[in-house]
Amino acid sequence: MTTMRAMVFYGPGDLRDEQVPVPEPAEGEVVLRIDAALTCGTDVKTLRRGHPVMIPRVPTVFGHEFAGRVAAVGAGVRAVREGDHAVAANSAPCRRCALCLAGRPNLCEDLLFVNGAYGEFIALPARLVAVNLVRLDPATASARAAFAEPLACALAGVERAGVEGGQTVVVFGHGPLGCLLAMVAAARKARVILVGKRGWRLERVRSLGIAEVFDATATDDIVADLRAATAGRGADVTIDATGRPEVWRQAMDAVGRGGRVVFFGGCAPGTTVSVDTRRAHYEELALLGAFHHTPDLIRRAVELLEANTIEPEALITQRMGLGGVCEALELMATGKALKVLIEP
Repeated sequence: MTTMRAMVFYGPGDLRDEQVPVPEPAEGEVVLRIDAALTCGTDVKTLRRGHPVMIPRVPTVFGHEFAGRVAAVGAGVRAVREGDHAVAANSAPCRRCALCLAGRPNLCEDLLFVNGAYGEFIALPARLVAVNLVRLDPATASARAAFAEPLACALAGVERAGVEGGQTVVVFGHGPLGCLLAMVAAARKARVILVGKRGWRLERVRSLGIAEVFDATATDDIVADLRAATAGRGADVTIDATGRPEVWRQAMDAVGRGGRVVFFGGCAPGTTVSVDTRRAHYEELALLGAFHHTPDLIRRAVELLEANTIEPEALITQRMGLGGVCEALELMATGKALKVLIEP
C-alpha cells in the first residue's frame, strides 16, 4: 500500500478528499494507522478562517483528535512497537524554553502542532513520540481513547480552577468541552451546574445526568438564577466554555466572593471585556486563562479513560467514514452534532 485516502486542508473553506503517499517513519518517528478520529469545534473554526499557529503550512492533512495502531516505527524508537494500540496528543513542547523549564509546557515558546487525524495513517514526529505518544491497554476502544486530547484540555481547565469536592462549579457552554469540563469537575465530587441554550443538544446533555442543567434562554437573568441556586453566594468556580465575551462577563458576575473564574473558551482576536474592579479587588476574585494541555495531563486523561472514571462516548452523536468529514464539520458548525466519530 503506497497511497492512502486523506482530507487535505489547503486554506479557509478548502478541504479536499485526496490520495496521498503513505508516510514512512524517519528516525525517532512513528506511523500510526488511525482507527478513530473525532471532530472538534477548533476544526470548524480552522476550516472557516485558518489557523496560523496550529496549521503553519498548507496543504496538510486535517484533524487532530485520534487513536490507532502502530503501523511502523523509525530507528531508535523504543517506547512502542508495531501493532501496539496508542494515542497521541496533537502537540509537543520543546522542553528547553523558559516556560517549559518553569513547568508550563502548554505555553511552550516553540510548541509543535501535529495534524492529520482525517487520514488512514499519520506520521508522528520524533519530538511528539518522545513526550506525547501513550501506549494503550489493548482492551481500550479507539473511540474512547481519541477523547484523550480534549479531555486533557478539560483537565487543564479544572486544574487551573483548583476544583475540590463540595464546591459549586458552573460551566457555561454545553458543547463537547463544556461537557468534559463538567464530567471532570463531577469526578472530583463537586456540584456542577451546566448552562446552555434550548435545543436537542441541551436535552441530550440533560439526559446524560452529568450535571444540573440550566437553560439560559428560559430566563431573563441567568446570573440571578445561578445566585439563587447557590443561596445568593454565587459559585465557587465558574468556567466559560463558549468563547463569547458576553458569557465571560456572566462567568465573572456569577462567581462568589473569593471565587475563581476560568476563561477556557477562546474569544475572537481583538475582543475585550470589562472587569468590575471593585469586586475583583475587595472580593479577591481570581481571573484565570486556561490553554491547551501538557504531557502529564495527556497521561492522566488516558488513565481516567481506561479506569472508566470518565466515560465520554455518549457525546458521540454520529459515526462516518473519511468521506463524511465535510458533512460532519458542517453538522458541528450548525449545532446538529456534539462529536462525530470518523472511522477511516
